[in-house]
Amino acid sequence: MVLVAGAAILGALIGSFANVLIYRVPRRESIAFPASHCPQCNHEIRKRHNIPIVGWLILRGRCADCGARISPRYPLVEAIMAAAFGAIVWHWGLTWVSVLLLVFAVFTVVLAAIDFDVQRLPNPLVGTLAFATAVLLLVISWVYHDWEGLLRSLIAAAAIGLLYFVALVIYPKGLGFGDVKLAPVLGAIMGGFGWGAFAVGTFAGFLWGGVVGIGAMVVTRRTKNVRIPFGPWMLAGAWTGIVFGNAIWDWYLYDLMGL
Repeated sequence: MVLVAGAAILGALIGSFANVLIYRVPRRESIAFPASHCPQCNHEIRKRHNIPIVGWLILRGRCADCGARISPRYPLVEAIMAAAFGAIVWHWGLTWVSVLLLVFAVFTVVLAAIDFDVQRLPNPLVGTLAFATAVLLLVISWVYHDWEGLLRSLIAAAAIGLLYFVALVIYPKGLGFGDVKLAPVLGAIMGGFGWGAFAVGTFAGFLWGGVVGIGAMVVTRRTKNVRIPFGPWMLAGAWTGIVFGNAIWDWYLYDLMGL
């Protein structure tokens, strides 16, 4: 439990940096300089107020200098990251697989938040995730001598990349090119966990996106020009596949289909 608690604390700290990425990357601002500051009055945030989650509570969601409102998304991101890190280490332990998932968790939160904000998946972030995924999949294959898993990841990446490219050509209003570029990365990660994780995760991405899209049409009472970001639901689908995919796949094949 000490390890899980430590992972959660680390997650909250990284969540604080994730907030910097979410705010600055879409604006093409430096993620290193200047230090964290209030966007309204530009006063630097005091160190005691920069403690994840706690700082926001101490300030009661207001800037200490000008009183401007601080979005509750800041502590929410930190809390989500803390919970994700704790859950991953609790389930997978401290392994190279958990390292891959911890990295994926960070980019999941950052990319989903940015896509919600600006309906765009920035190339530097997708590219960094792709590079980190490739390196970690190679390390995992080497450490565990699982070269079959690496081949499966490559095939899954190519297959889902082609699927999303065809979907973009057929229905360009439903997807963006950023989604197409993200898809192979998700395919590689899901493929590493098995064909069941890949199949269920790929389907779940479209399922979650479709459910949210229908919900948006119901809420807005419109059937046209209802735009929703698809990246978050691709990411949600990938996590569905990683966590539940193989169990769902086995149930479908052996219990439902009787194979």
